[in-house]
Amino acid sequence: METNFKALVIDDEPQVREFVSAVLQGEDWAVTQSGSAEDAFAKLGDAKWSVVFCDVLLGGADGFAVLRRFKEELPETKVVLMTGHGSAAGALDATAFGAYDYLLKPFGAEELQSLSRALREQLTNRPQRLSLRSGSKRDSDIDLIGRSHAFIEVMKQVGRVAATNLPVLLTGESGTGKELVAAALHQRSGRAEKTFVAVNCGAIPAELIESELFGHMRGSFTGADRDRRGLWEEGDGGTVFLDEITETTLSFQVKLLRVLQEREIRRVGSNQTRRVDVRVIAASNLDVEAEVRAGRFRNDLFYRLNAVSIALPPLRERREDIPPLAQAFADGVYSLNPAVRFSPEAVTLLERYPWPGNIRELENAVVRAGAMCDGIIRVQDLPERIREYCEEPRQTNVEAIADASEQDWPQLSEIEGRYVARVLQYTGGNKQAASRVLGVDRKTLDRMIKRHHIDFHRRGNGDHAVPAQEAA
Repeated sequence: METNFKALVIDDEPQVREFVSAVLQGEDWAVTQSGSAEDAFAKLGDAKWSVVFCDVLLGGADGFAVLRRFKEELPETKVVLMTGHGSAAGALDATAFGAYDYLLKPFGAEELQSLSRALREQLTNRPQRLSLRSGSKRDSDIDLIGRSHAFIEVMKQVGRVAATNLPVLLTGESGTGKELVAAALHQRSGRAEKTFVAVNCGAIPAELIESELFGHMRGSFTGADRDRRGLWEEGDGGTVFLDEITETTLSFQVKLLRVLQEREIRRVGSNQTRRVDVRVIAASNLDVEAEVRAGRFRNDLFYRLNAVSIALPPLRERREDIPPLAQAFADGVYSLNPAVRFSPEAVTLLERYPWPGNIRELENAVVRAGAMCDGIIRVQDLPERIREYCEEPRQTNVEAIADASEQDWPQLSEIEGRYVARVLQYTGGNKQAASRVLGVDRKTLDRMIKRHHIDFHRRGNGDHAVPAQEAA
């Protein structure tokens, strides 16, 4: 049966070519195989290829060379890169340079079938011309570490939207690397040669944030002894990253919305507007839609910022990335002693711990452990909270209650107090992280702390949250 869907499969492993070809033929594709980049280039003009499936490692030329060549000469052809050595940086490169997708070997027939159907639907109903951004990988490229499926999916999203001017909203828990991803978006965009300005909105007092971002005129307020341009103007032509955007006041959000709509700013104390061209990337560790429903964040600003939304996974959902991340932190901090390594037992603990503070907490733990080790980071070098959490479980509270007589059973409020204190200890006193673990909001957690008189007391080298009855 004649078909308009033509696929070229390029791989130097015959069994891979045969597998991909068989699956695609079962989905009614006309398939041609090629065992090398040179052979594939010779087939460029043989047909109007709908899609090219290409291995990243081809010997004489890599899959990225094939991607560039096909996107230059046949820009409407979709290119899917396949690799057995996937990484987050590779996924970002692939999609940033125009790849339709980035498949990790080994992949199954169902994954290929799903991709095939998505391609057919797009080719049939929503054809679009993809242009390759000129230039090669930036010299100052960010080192993005990770090969977990969750993180690679994020990097694929980043690669697809990097070259656009669309606003991006990054969400995820504290410490998941939102600023790193924002910088990656900037570096892969056409604005990479211009300034990347990172602003922590939560660290700027509410009464000063307008001046910090948009500048001010001399005499506009006490202490304004000269004209000063703001961070928005410093980022002209580049990217402004607004971290913790949900920490801003509603009154400031109105002004920010106007700047985004009009693409011009007015310095505090001035009647003159200035046109400024910036791409805005915003981030929050809160559920922004929940903040909108609660009336703490404007829905019109949310819709303006949420043109593209990327959710960063917590470290506990990408455990296979923990060992290489930990080693990279050790290598980076202790570059004068590159022989710093981890014992197998230490790696096991790092993988078991849930990391409520995510990558930032992992980095701090490695820095601390490295300072105490003799070249090998062992279990005893890791922070106490990690060792305690990963100890072999003792008898649980529920088991202890079941074994006790009725008159010895503790009251429910006592159990709640102990549990809340334990969670606070586990999160290092971070109330936001503790709220997530407990499944309550911050106000409810504050009421629990007050009701149970939970306080912090120093024991050994760690901070411990203790209910009043235990602290006495």
